[in-house]
Amino acid sequence: MKLSHQLVLSSLAVFVLTACSGNATQRRQAKDDFEYLDTPALEEWKMAEGAEPQFYTNYQIPQGDYAGGIGKEVDIRPPQQVLELIPGARAERKQGETTLWLLRESELDTVWATAMKMLQEQNIGIREQTATRVETDWVTWSSEDEDVELGARYEIDRVKAGGRHGFKIALIDWKEAGKEMPVTALNKERYNALMTNLVTARYDLDLREEAQRKAQELVKHIPITMGSDRSGFPVIIARTPYNVLWQRLPRLLPNMGFTIEERNQSQGTIKAKYASPDDEFWTEIGVKPIGLSSGTYTFLFGDLGNRTSINVTDSSGKPVEEELLKDMVPVLSAVAGKNNQE
Repeated sequence: MKLSHQLVLSSLAVFVLTACSGNATQRRQAKDDFEYLDTPALEEWKMAEGAEPQFYTNYQIPQGDYAGGIGKEVDIRPPQQVLELIPGARAERKQGETTLWLLRESELDTVWATAMKMLQEQNIGIREQTATRVETDWVTWSSEDEDVELGARYEIDRVKAGGRHGFKIALIDWKEAGKEMPVTALNKERYNALMTNLVTARYDLDLREEAQRKAQELVKHIPITMGSDRSGFPVIIARTPYNVLWQRLPRLLPNMGFTIEERNQSQGTIKAKYASPDDEFWTEIGVKPIGLSSGTYTFLFGDLGNRTSINVTDSSGKPVEEELLKDMVPVLSAVAGKNNQE
């Protein structure tokens, strides 16, 4: 994404996944020809004299005046989805406009602030602004799926209905190759969703950065002791939540002499090769060397709520002896404390 007020869709992985070859028109249109447009008009069925017509409602064609594109006007691209990245928010799409509904006004305040920050970061100009409404200047979209550069202006509103607090984005003006054009339903549906996704993606980024900051604060002091798991077997206990400890392990284990080869957070496993550090390391942390042989080991981490259990198995899958686990406790504590000072 360029940091001028031009938003390049092809660079936003959260918005577009393009696996097709060919030009922009080919990506939007059906591959086959459009000979069906030359189909002769239907004629009224003429019954033979004395015949009684029989009609089956299963095959009855609905009557009505249906408007829509045909032939090359039909856009075959899948509808643009609104990314559900704001916890508790519900997206409502009506007449091409997108509204994110939240339960609490404080949540809307955060989303609104995120949107204003995103507009500033992307250098998107603002024509009019009040406490509850913003009208943007022209935003330029560039996409491999479009033949020309597109321009759009948006209205962003804070709304309230039925005790819910909403954040609404509406496409109000449209340009193609610099020429102003009517705003179509397809333009609204697709490019309202894209602008909404810019906001939700920025909100998600802030959320993850805040979670990481809190995790770093929590892991500054991790009490590590011996204990037992739910089955009564001896394990190392780190008194910190599993997801917090997991973020620290890529730095913690290598400092103990382990080279991480594989890790799987959902299964709570890390496979690592051990080579004992030199004497200088043990002197520096002030702990006696552990009697662990060089080789490959698997760490097994268990989520115990506000604590995490740690067990270790050798290359054959056999748990290491309890004494070795006890020897690891002061090493883990010392290395964790040393990293906090760095």
